[in-house]
Amino acid sequence: MHEEHAALAARIDRTNELLERMLVEVAKTPSTHAIFVDAGYLYAAVGRLVAGTEDRRAFDLDAGGLIEALIERARTVFADSRLLRVYWYDGARRRIHTAEQQGIAELPDVKVRLGNLNANNQQKGVDSLIRSDLESLARHRAISDAALLGGDEDLVSAVEAAQGYGARVHLWGIESPEGRNQAEPLLWEVDSQRTLDLDFFKPYVSRRTAATLPVAGARPTRDDVRFVGAQIAAKWLAERGRDTLIELLPGHPYLPGSVDQDLLVEAESLLQYSLRGQADLRRSLRDGFWDHLQTQY
Repeated sequence: MHEEHAALAARIDRTNELLERMLVEVAKTPSTHAIFVDAGYLYAAVGRLVAGTEDRRAFDLDAGGLIEALIERARTVFADSRLLRVYWYDGARRRIHTAEQQGIAELPDVKVRLGNLNANNQQKGVDSLIRSDLESLARHRAISDAALLGGDEDLVSAVEAAQGYGARVHLWGIESPEGRNQAEPLLWEVDSQRTLDLDFFKPYVSRRTAATLPVAGARPTRDDVRFVGAQIAAKWLAERGRDTLIELLPGHPYLPGSVDQDLLVEAESLLQYSLRGQADLRRSLRDGFWDHLQTQY
């Protein structure tokens, strides 16, 4: 009996020794973080905040400078951690890099991941790419913390997947001039949330003056604008097809940023009047668009 106790004590001592060694090794291993950027959210929110428009064609973004600023901010937030890399998620026709996306991909410590763009310039597959990367990196213990710059409710599953493997997910948002631009379920799910303000982004955004549409003529009434919204919906149904537009219905009363911007540009052309910064008229435009669309389904 004495020998059995001695053997058991020896095994316990050995186990404790191994545990102590493991804890020492873990203590020596630095934490690692990565930054995940949903470029669709970034361009729409930053464009609206700094340039007053979501249309990418209306402003230039110094992506390299902004990425450096995000990396530097992460260094202050995750002070005892090293950067794995920045993941930049965007859409492209047939997933072929644009010149701008190619330039971003060539930046150090940046990985560009592309979803597809449909006929309405809506991103497809980006959320699933984010989930796949977050889950894989967390599962393999490649990261301990993830800074996620995005706002779509579809990212909730990505957050849950990463957290299931022990990673902490920190949601970074962009200041919104008109209420919240991130889904509440996403805000509830993450481990922390912080908002980057106008001063943070302003040095990296410059408006293209050629894209500015001047206000001309008398201000149209809300009914006038609502009617134009319905006109455009009818035209798009004929041109783009019912199957394409029916995808928008579950999002009511919200339109994807690219679709909303196309609607705005076409309405301004028809009205010969700028709707930039005129929230009441833009609401009337969307109402007219939805009114016609919903009568067709």
